[in-house]
Amino acid sequence: MKLKLDIAPDLVAAMAAEVKAGEKAVTAAMREAGTGLKTAWRGQITGAGLGRRLANSIRSQTYPKAGESLNAAALVWSKAPVIVGAHDTGPLIRSRDGFWLAIPTPAAGRGLRGGRITPGEWERRRGLRLRFVYRRTGPSLLVAEGRLNTKGQAVVSRSKTGRGKVTAPIFLLVPQVKLPKRLDLARDAERAHDAVPGLIVANWVEAKL
Repeated sequence: MKLKLDIAPDLVAAMAAEVKAGEKAVTAAMREAGTGLKTAWRGQITGAGLGRRLANSIRSQTYPKAGESLNAAALVWSKAPVIVGAHDTGPLIRSRDGFWLAIPTPAAGRGLRGGRITPGEWERRRGLRLRFVYRRTGPSLLVAEGRLNTKGQAVVSRSKTGRGKVTAPIFLLVPQVKLPKRLDLARDAERAHDAVPGLIVANWVEAKL
């Protein structure tokens, strides 16, 4: 018995077209999955009240950046991974030097860069000295002698009679803080991962049509 196999040009073309459709389908699916996960993470962050700025730190990129591939992949990440990660895991935060964490009260105001102000920065900017007040129950305090301005922030008192002068709590001192877990990024990542096969099939069929 003699067998003969001929590869017709049409078959080669059909196989090449199928591979091309697969490359388009996989790349499109990974792009959709990455974009969808980015949107979901951003929605979680804004929904948790963490602000649009932190939400916009979530970025996505499909690889290869140009062209299509059966090995296409998507990467979703944050440009502020420490902050996002902290809200995702809910860690226990302790002072670096082993003493106190200084949590500013509204009377402290904001730091120069809009973030939390430190006791050292506060003293330099306000021209006031902070005084330690130990409390057996509840957080200990760093307080200052001054007056409260219209924003409720402690400033130097210019009154010679002492009128309006108050002892204002500027910082609460605690040994540690448990940050509440406000995000569940793994949940959305698992959903995006599970959706990939269906996205590939849908895009493959669309590419062939």
